[in-house]
Amino acid sequence: MTRRGREPGRGTFLARVPLAATALMAGGALLLGACGGGSGSSGGTVTITYWDTNASAANTPRWQHTIAEFEKRNPTIKVKYVGIPIAQVQQKIDTAIAAGGLPDSVGMTTALLASVAGQGALEPLDGRLAASPLNGKLNSTFLQLIKQAGPDGKLYELPSNANMGVLWYRPDWFKEKGLKPPETWDDFYTAAERLTDAGKNRYGYTIRGGAGSIAQVLEFIYAQSGITQIFDAQGKATINDPRNVAALQKTVALYKKYTPSADVNNDYIKMTAQFDGGTIGMMQHNLGSYGDHKKALGEGKFAGLPIPALPDGTRVVISNPIGGTAVFKSSKHKDAAWRFAEFVSSREMSSYWSREQGQIPANTESAAEPWIKENPTLENAIKATNDPKTKLVQLPYYLPEFNAMTKSEAEPQFQKVLLGQLTPQAFLDELAKKFTEAEAKYRQRKGD
Repeated sequence: MTRRGREPGRGTFLARVPLAATALMAGGALLLGACGGGSGSSGGTVTITYWDTNASAANTPRWQHTIAEFEKRNPTIKVKYVGIPIAQVQQKIDTAIAAGGLPDSVGMTTALLASVAGQGALEPLDGRLAASPLNGKLNSTFLQLIKQAGPDGKLYELPSNANMGVLWYRPDWFKEKGLKPPETWDDFYTAAERLTDAGKNRYGYTIRGGAGSIAQVLEFIYAQSGITQIFDAQGKATINDPRNVAALQKTVALYKKYTPSADVNNDYIKMTAQFDGGTIGMMQHNLGSYGDHKKALGEGKFAGLPIPALPDGTRVVISNPIGGTAVFKSSKHKDAAWRFAEFVSSREMSSYWSREQGQIPANTESAAEPWIKENPTLENAIKATNDPKTKLVQLPYYLPEFNAMTKSEAEPQFQKVLLGQLTPQAFLDELAKKFTEAEAKYRQRKGD
């Protein structure tokens, strides 16, 4: 399942076909098994260990259901579940690779894939998928993006679902002002201004300035500039292209004028609290927010559209991490671990998880099921991804430095931009330089 930090769905992309989420669990209270491998067999029954890399109060019961259904259909295989809060995942996997004790199977995303596969810890799944009933039934773009996220073009993750960026908005606010839904960027900027009434503590938009801000910054500027590659043919980052700089300048100009001043510290939770609390007209996040908005506002009081389109109808969308299942190379029960991965990506389970989390299923049979129409935002996302005018920008998750560059290094700098202490040009120049240097090192290691 698509994984991310303390927010639904970040963590997760899209494709040419139908795209989910959870909250960070504080501590390991929901662990259902000891951390470590512990695989074995007894009396003809094989036991495999699965690490859930985004354990939460919402996800753990879903995995209990998934495992129970799997064991019902595979009576000779038992699955031991180990839930790991996402903040601990990288360190736990790295430690287990170095010291031993890896499980058989693990929840994987394209954001995590490069680091784990780059250490030679994952089993390639290309041959197994080719011989599987799932062959030809999984979203081909998802498969392609997973291969691109790894170190050598092999398939190290079997996809189950993925996410997509969404502009959430309040239809009742738009109706009050006689505005049409924000399909284009002109619609968006007009609405941000006209929905704002600071005297009544109502603002047209909220900017994410705190944790998790950079992915959304990149999504917004590339969607406005129309640029579709992070790197040019020579490996130079396009992040500071003049069109991206202009887009960021326009976006940042909204701050404190048509957004609350508190936005500089907004993470997902604070941003959502403002939107669901009735002080914000539009909010940028992803499909995974659906459940929170539905719970707080109720059906009909919120809606979501894909990121706005350019004047010619082109829609540029940043890829979100694709969620799925991987098999560790050290597993003594790879066949059983693969059977479990197959089940998680089956029509039944892909539908179950995607419906629960509001994301696009990787299984193309699941993507055609009637329940999709129950979630208009998801249906709109699917239509957009199937539109030939939608262009995908693939983030370089394969770079080992990617997470550090876009989190601990860039997030404080973006806050300086909002506060007027750093120009958008200087911010994007610095980020582009780091991306270009990291890409050069990556190409050098590959011998390109």
